[in-house]
Amino acid sequence: MSIKKLLASACAVAFVALANPAQADVKIGVVLALTGPNASLGIPYRKGVEMIAREIGGEKVQLIFLDDASDPSTAVKNAQKLIADDKIDILIGGSNTPASQAMGNVTSQAGVQQVSLAPAAFPSDKNKWMIAMPQPANLWAAALVKDMQKRGVKNVAFIGFSDPWGDICYNGLKEAADKAGIKVVTNERYARADTSVTGQVLKIIAAKPDAVMVGGSGTPGALPHIALAERGFKGPVYATPGVFNQDYLRVGGKAVENVVGVTGPIGAHDQLPASNPIKKVSENFIKKYEDVNGKGSWNSFAAFAYDGMLTLEDAIARALKKAKPGTPEFRQAVRDEVRNVKELVGTNGVYMFPEGSSYGVDDRSVILVQVKDGQWKYLPN
Repeated sequence: MSIKKLLASACAVAFVALANPAQADVKIGVVLALTGPNASLGIPYRKGVEMIAREIGGEKVQLIFLDDASDPSTAVKNAQKLIADDKIDILIGGSNTPASQAMGNVTSQAGVQQVSLAPAAFPSDKNKWMIAMPQPANLWAAALVKDMQKRGVKNVAFIGFSDPWGDICYNGLKEAADKAGIKVVTNERYARADTSVTGQVLKIIAAKPDAVMVGGSGTPGALPHIALAERGFKGPVYATPGVFNQDYLRVGGKAVENVVGVTGPIGAHDQLPASNPIKKVSENFIKKYEDVNGKGSWNSFAAFAYDGMLTLEDAIARALKKAKPGTPEFRQAVRDEVRNVKELVGTNGVYMFPEGSSYGVDDRSVILVQVKDGQWKYLPN
């Protein structure tokens, strides 16, 4: 064959390759706290993420996990690496609010859909690229305040993390309490890595509140409960959705007995009527999860991650009809189709993500629970 014909043949092959690019995996980067004080959240989140379908619309799904060691600055570096080096299409994370919001600045600038597994939100004009799977604070705080009213609480003390999650908890409580005519008498804070909150609890005791709400998550969320019990506080104590797991109960021990908390419907899935679609999804999740991780191993954090994966599976299937993975067009299509999710039934709510909001659930996503004999029990309204 002549040189001219060889060149012509090579050009033809190159043209075909350009016209028909190679198939690319859907790349999903996952940044979670797999070590450090927030690992009790990050590890079950990872197990829930791993339940995503490994093929969607004929395309393989690739998960790339990085550990942020419970450090928001490491979470940011991981997000930057995944976007710049691994060319991910979607980012999942983080395990807590500070990490999620810190990474949100990266994903929004890069145009990458972020699915936060922790409560996280930006102003409506800046949250285009982020959704958060948990319930927003205004929903769960209102449920807790309603219980306070039933118990005749007139004033409540607050102690929570000295970070964005603590701010979310305090602001949610303050808004709901003000509407109910309940006075919030303290706003004490502590760091997730602290080993003592004695000073803060002494201030709470001095304020003589009828009740206390603890704005923590994971095992560090048990610390104020232990200190309150040591100081003999006898009033009702409330906790956020961030502590609904066995590790919190293990660390808190007798100090968290009778604590009232709030979680999604999966927390009482066995008591939901058969007509409630959340019941079936919850049962399916629990079976799949326990088949892999053992009987009784399921938890609400893995369930939130599972709901996030259901959301992505729904959105990715439609996005693939618009563009190929690995392209800006596909990332935009995923974002658009996430916002087109409608009444998707999960374990912790029924999801849809309207423009202008990071959250996707309504009051169907909240139930009250109480610690009885070392276990979470459904608390009827």
